[in-house]
Amino acid sequence: MNTMTYNGYIASVEYDNEDRIFVGHLAGIRDIVGFHGTSVDELESAFEEAVDHYLEICEKTGQQPQQPYSGNLMVTISPEVHAAVATAAEINKKSLNQWITEILTQAVQGTSRTIST
Repeated sequence: MNTMTYNGYIASVEYDNEDRIFVGHLAGIRDIVGFHGTSVDELESAFEEAVDHYLEICEKTGQQPQQPYSGNLMVTISPEVHAAVATAAEINKKSLNQWITEILTQAVQGTSRTIST
């Protein structure tokens, strides 16, 4: 999956072979915001315009714009995995939060390609 970031928002991007364009949608929010372009430069510009337009519409209508993610992640795991993770963090002289953040960051960097703006 290719992604782009702008102003705190992330978009997923795909290539449409039939129409020969790049198509993107904001990820992590319930509102549907899409954009497209025929080149990377055009796609980046359309993405930024889409986010700015989304924020303008929210302001005009008095709606609170949805924020992509809060930074808080709650997961339920078995007690055995919890103990193993806590032990690994302690062995690495890190807090549980620091250790998990590093592991998740490594996992994401190893599995996705990003286009940053």
